[in-house]
Amino acid sequence: MGHYAAVWDDKAATEITKDWNGIDQVLLRNPHGASAKISLHGGQVISWRNDQGEELLFTSNKAIFKHPKSMRGGIQICYPQFGDCGSLDQHGFARNKIWVIDENPPPLHSNESFGKSFVDLLLKSSEEDLKQWPHSFEFRLRVSLAIDGDLTLISRVRNINGKPFSFSFAYHTYLSVSDISEVRVEGLETLDYLDNLSKRELLTEQGDAITFESEMDRTYLRSPKVVAVLDHERKRTYVIGKEGLPDTVVWNPWEKKSKTMTDFGDEEYKSMLCVDGAALERPITLKPGEEWTGKLMLTAVKSSFCFDQLELQSKGF
Repeated sequence: MGHYAAVWDDKAATEITKDWNGIDQVLLRNPHGASAKISLHGGQVISWRNDQGEELLFTSNKAIFKHPKSMRGGIQICYPQFGDCGSLDQHGFARNKIWVIDENPPPLHSNESFGKSFVDLLLKSSEEDLKQWPHSFEFRLRVSLAIDGDLTLISRVRNINGKPFSFSFAYHTYLSVSDISEVRVEGLETLDYLDNLSKRELLTEQGDAITFESEMDRTYLRSPKVVAVLDHERKRTYVIGKEGLPDTVVWNPWEKKSKTMTDFGDEEYKSMLCVDGAALERPITLKPGEEWTGKLMLTAVKSSFCFDQLELQSKGF
């Protein structure tokens, strides 16, 4: 690993192309063949592949790839609002905007750069944004791909306004799974959650793990830094690590709702699951000049096991 870190050229591992709408996409690669693709439309990660070339993120076959509509799948940046609990459109406007590559971002810790291929993106409030949400901000996003294939997203929101503002946030993460009925989520046991299918009723998780037999839309409150998604049929475990994101959203539309979504196939609920690192229950408030940081790290490992404490420490959690 140290050898690769010494010789791996992160600039050579980054390629910029255009999609069929002429919008830039950034392709990140690591030395072992893993990759990630990020669209400047929404700052959205639209692909994450392991070193076997297997796609780890779900994208609907009916997804609409046309600005300004966001694409159904990948990892969406939901800011400054998640869901419809506010005056803005569903999930806010950041996912619908064209971001730019940030050539000279403020520095991050050296661990967030060394031995990784990465791209820094920037979104600033526009006149159009200010009409619907009158707060000036700078949103910096770094997406990085490590030598071991881990995918990390770091969001930094700075208040450049003359007065405080508050926002909610989520990394709306569509994971690819083999069969939703064979999937379980561990790490959220005994937690309180808001059931978004029952007018945000506050309930407590009773199961040893979360399994799926019907539509689910829950916000787990004050959740741990690490959650695991076990895909038994594919013998794969996703480990989701997060910092600055106290809540976790778990969502699957199931059969009935799937049929009402124009950009989602009737049977596609079987092959996806959203598990989102989020800050929802208590909105983030920034005073003028203050900055918030929210970090998401995704790991995909073979077989169904949960990380022990030593493993978590080696991953930086």
